[in-house]
Amino acid sequence: MRAFKKYPNRRLYDIEESKYVTVEDIRKIILNGESITVVDSKTGKDLTRTVLMQIISEQEGEGHEPILTNRVLEQLIRFYGDAMQSIVGRYIEQSITTFLEHQDRYQRSVRDLTSGDPLKLMRNAMEQNMEFWNRMAGSAMRPDRSVQEPPRQEKPEQEPQKDQAPNND
Repeated sequence: MRAFKKYPNRRLYDIEESKYVTVEDIRKIILNGESITVVDSKTGKDLTRTVLMQIISEQEGEGHEPILTNRVLEQLIRFYGDAMQSIVGRYIEQSITTFLEHQDRYQRSVRDLTSGDPLKLMRNAMEQNMEFWNRMAGSAMRPDRSVQEPPRQEKPEQEPQKDQAPNND
């Protein structure tokens, strides 16, 4: 977690790098996957959320399409102080986490498909297809083993005895 201090003159100080930074610098750090924390230099109050909201606001001010529409923001404001407040926060966080996991899986699948040798991909697909059809053909040729037929008991044919005449009824 990258730590910053915010001074009364509204300047942000990167504790790790020992230098002053801008909100844009913090945005880039976040884009690189790092988490941040921002505290007031005098009071020690956590200002992280305020800086994060500022970054979002500045992005929208620069013309980026809002992720949170006015309607969503209004509804979020209505949830504050409501019994559902904590549930909604956890729900939104879990929804975004799930979305990101699915997005990552999709991107990996696309990357795996596009980064390989096209001929190798076709060869693998053909091999899998042949394996499938061989299994299907093999199972079609075998009798269904799920239905057990009773064992056949063959009765030996009795030959007529020499002193008996054949029964021709």
